[in-house]
Amino acid sequence: MTQGLTYAQAGVDIDAGNDLVERIKPASKSTQRLGSMSGLGGFGAMFDPKAAGFSDPILVGATDGVGTKLRLAIDTGDVSTVGIDLVAMCVNDLICQGAEPLFFLDYFATGKLDVAQAAQVIEGIADGCRLSRCALIGGETAEMPGMYAKDDFDLAGFAVGAMERGTHLPAGVALGDLLIGLPSSGVHSNGFSLVRRIVADKGLTWDSPAPFGDSTLGVALLTPTVLYVNACLAALKVGGVHAMAHITGGGLTENLPRVLPDDMGATVDLSTIPALPIMAWLSQAGGIAEAEMLKTFNCGIGMILAVAPDQAAAVEAELAAHAMSPVRMGEVITGQGVHYSGQLPF
Repeated sequence: MTQGLTYAQAGVDIDAGNDLVERIKPASKSTQRLGSMSGLGGFGAMFDPKAAGFSDPILVGATDGVGTKLRLAIDTGDVSTVGIDLVAMCVNDLICQGAEPLFFLDYFATGKLDVAQAAQVIEGIADGCRLSRCALIGGETAEMPGMYAKDDFDLAGFAVGAMERGTHLPAGVALGDLLIGLPSSGVHSNGFSLVRRIVADKGLTWDSPAPFGDSTLGVALLTPTVLYVNACLAALKVGGVHAMAHITGGGLTENLPRVLPDDMGATVDLSTIPALPIMAWLSQAGGIAEAEMLKTFNCGIGMILAVAPDQAAAVEAELAAHAMSPVRMGEVITGQGVHYSGQLPF
């Protein structure tokens, strides 16, 4: 028979996909935890919540991506940390429901599979999973010529966590609960379309010296999202934590009300937020109004906990023991929305 067209000639290299699976197996194996049941390569992945220590678990799912931060990673050629961002965007959401992350799956889609590039991304995902004690149990790599430019790729993540029945959050939020903020490491993974617009308008490139630090602009902006899971799990064990809000797209203005009862709002003293030079530069370079900053960026706070006043000191001590620097930002009040006082530190 004459040799006809092959899948590889159409732009899809199955052998490269198999090579990638073999290369990332050690990274996946390094994330195994109690409850892990299978390695990569099957049609599905299994996990045993009972083996993970749960007797009557409620499962919680979360899915997310890292947005146009990927454009920055692709353009700079540094894809080593976007995997951490991907995990963080999912597991930081899970903890807000009171759930302990159990396992993670990723989706990597590209126009032309570069095994070295893909492996670096997935090894970053494994790093994020190890740091949050979450098992990387599976994923999907899709090579789709014609859908993506040759050097481009897209990422999505899916995480599942669990809690014992009756321990979900938010629960018990009360007037007077104190709001404790946990600092961010920078922009995290939201608002990058605006970041990229500001950089372009200023005539800068990712290789330009950062106007707010001693690295390049690209390196500074690729700082990965903080993983708050371990610190927040420890805080939950102290008691008195009634709600947690992950400050992502929508900023403080949109995310904090999501965890408060309909008849309650919050006061936030903006002067308590730690100063982040990158936020100051974005605000000034873009001429961004304070209200816009507060509903676009985290502004320096990546997670907020609502805590009973009599247990706030103990919760803060536990958070500090897990390398966090908690700040008291305000409290829960009657009414709706977030009521700001003071000024952002930039």
